[in-house]
Amino acid sequence: MTGRDEALRRRAQRLAWLIIGWDVIEGAVAVTAGLIAGSIALVGFGIDSTIEVFAAAVIVWQLRGGARARQASALRLIAGSFLALSGYVTYKSISDLIDGERPDASLVGIALNVVALAVMIPVAVAQRRTARALDNQAVFAQSQETWVSNYLSVSLLVGLGLNAALGWWWADPVAALVVAGVAAKAGIDAWRESREYQREQRR
Repeated sequence: MTGRDEALRRRAQRLAWLIIGWDVIEGAVAVTAGLIAGSIALVGFGIDSTIEVFAAAVIVWQLRGGARARQASALRLIAGSFLALSGYVTYKSISDLIDGERPDASLVGIALNVVALAVMIPVAVAQRRTARALDNQAVFAQSQETWVSNYLSVSLLVGLGLNAALGWWWADPVAALVVAGVAAKAGIDAWRESREYQREQRR
């Protein structure tokens, strides 16, 4: 491993640890606020934070083995985390739409998502640049998960904002369904990348 690769590996690890620290706090606040408001999109955002902690921990584990070690296994684990998030949010969103569950307006949730975007967009950009420089598909996949979290923040702001301003309760689960679709696609892509990486390693 070159000195440049080692520096990039350490940067990727620092970013992963930053995500873990931030998402532990973010997830606790989001789930608590979501349960109080009855917002599936906000609870889903909190669960996404938990899944991001898992994905970032996978990256820490992967990078400890080397800049490009264990990538296939890490990609499969990250793919599973994407699909778990998508399945949960899809189920709860459809259930809430059918049952007509009406979440309360959550100013805490709105504020949390504004702060989350301010913090995590720069992190996502740094992750993606580091992953490309390091040529590490697992780190790149984890950066996509960070972007999914950012998309979820934007969708939540739209849903929670419409609910607070106009009483459009259905905007909340609809916003969550949009993010569930993005997460599902990212999970499938990560799984395919893990298989392609394995094939390349066998050549």
